Amino acid sequence: MTFHATVLTLYPEMFPGPLGVSLAGRAMAEGKWSINAVQIRDFAADKHRTVDDTPAGGGAGMVLRVDVLAKAVDYAREGGADRPVIALTPRGKPLTQGRVRELSDGPGVILLCGRFEGFDERIFAGRAVEEVSVGDIVLSGGEPAALMLLDACIRLLPGVMGAPSSGSEESFENGLLEYPHYTRPQEWEGRTIPEVLRSGDHAKIASWRKRRSEDDTRSRRPDLWERHTGVRVQSASGAQREVQDD
Repeated sequence: MTFHATVLTLYPEMFPGPLGVSLAGRAMAEGKWSINAVQIRDFAADKHRTVDDTPAGGGAGMVLRVDVLAKAVDYAREGGADRPVIALTPRGKPLTQGRVRELSDGPGVILLCGRFEGFDERIFAGRAVEEVSVGDIVLSGGEPAALMLLDACIRLLPGVMGAPSSGSEESFENGLLEYPHYTRPQEWEGRTIPEVLRSGDHAKIASWRKRRSEDDTRSRRPDLWERHTGVRVQSASGAQREVQDD
């Protein structure tokens, strides 16, 4: 089964972009995945191909029209009704590695890229569009976020990465950050590779990597550590609180 991505965008020339080189580019050439970038303006009803209008209630900027967006989504679904429709927006649910794996196991995705002030809210209920955010940042448009999401999915497709274990020993796969890596030279500017990694003792190496993964997650991403352990954690203010189930 080929993973197929349809990207609804005002800038189709941005695709495949960086996805046309390296692992993703080779996988596309081998037929493991494909992409179709569709111009949203093609679904505008007037001669000026208008896709946006002023926000109801006033305010700065422009908003993408729901009638134009709906026509674009309907068109994309004709070629794959079983593919989820995802809008890239900072108002969406944070993208996780777990969700990426779910998407990569499926037939593909339909990605809706916003511009201006964003989408008319009615598109999400009217066409069952999933809202996804790639981080607590605001981009000029959804296209860079779409490229990020697709790259994350494509690299997990069967046969794309060289070693089968490459995707299972990375950050977030087990709820933790990945352990640090080293390679030659053995010494650089007085800094050496940890001795345990040069010992050849695979059990000790595995134990070291597990410990470093846990330590780094605890210190760098206490939010991940809290979810991973499900135990009491101490906040920055020093107050103790219980992890509550949703």
